[in-house]
Amino acid sequence: MRKGFYLGLFIVLFQSNSFLNAQDSAKIFNLTANEFSDKINQFPNVPILDVRTPIEFAQGHIAKASNLDWNSLQFKKEIDSFDKFKPVFVYCLSGGRSSSAADFMRSIGFKQVYELSGGILNWREANLPLAPKHDEITFNPNELTKTQFDSLLISDKIVIIDFYAEWCGPCKRMKPFLDEISVEMANKVKVYRIDVDKNMDISNIMKITEIPTLLFYKNSKLILTQIGFIPKKDLIELIP
Repeated sequence: MRKGFYLGLFIVLFQSNSFLNAQDSAKIFNLTANEFSDKINQFPNVPILDVRTPIEFAQGHIAKASNLDWNSLQFKKEIDSFDKFKPVFVYCLSGGRSSSAADFMRSIGFKQVYELSGGILNWREANLPLAPKHDEITFNPNELTKTQFDSLLISDKIVIIDFYAEWCGPCKRMKPFLDEISVEMANKVKVYRIDVDKNMDISNIMKITEIPTLLFYKNSKLILTQIGFIPKKDLIELIP
């Protein structure tokens, strides 16, 4: 009887100790903004993952961060190619998505996943620097999924998607005034440019067969398609 009692007590103490050790370990990897910044400086060449949507990422992010949307279908596929034995830094807006991403990463074998507690909101509160905002987003090959494309459309402004190519003469002529419109009408319009050669999948999904093609969205709904070159004055007149 006494032997069973001590055995049971040992098991309870062992489990409690394991639980406390797990908590301590979690604290080590869940860092304040200043701790997160200091740790990045200790490991300058390891990945920093912003797991927010592309449109959130475009509005300001930590320098040298890469965007890998936790809610995209690509996340689990792409994260598996990372080195699981090297440190990885993860953050989102307030900590929820990065916590889920970090838990998943640890479950598949990542050894050092550092989370930014409170997300980029706490980073800003600590007056730490962000990379500049930019409304024009150039996507790398194969990075833009349909989920990411759809996230660009979530806005209370008119969203203009410009499908272009570097070799396209009319596209080059339109770029300067599209940039001007993104600044001059920033309170009303958002402009994104997508290179069709680097994003064939989404170009096919959106049935882009001619360039330049401008797609106009309001409340995530396509309201107008403009194919071919159009002068700035005429383009502005198309914006509702």
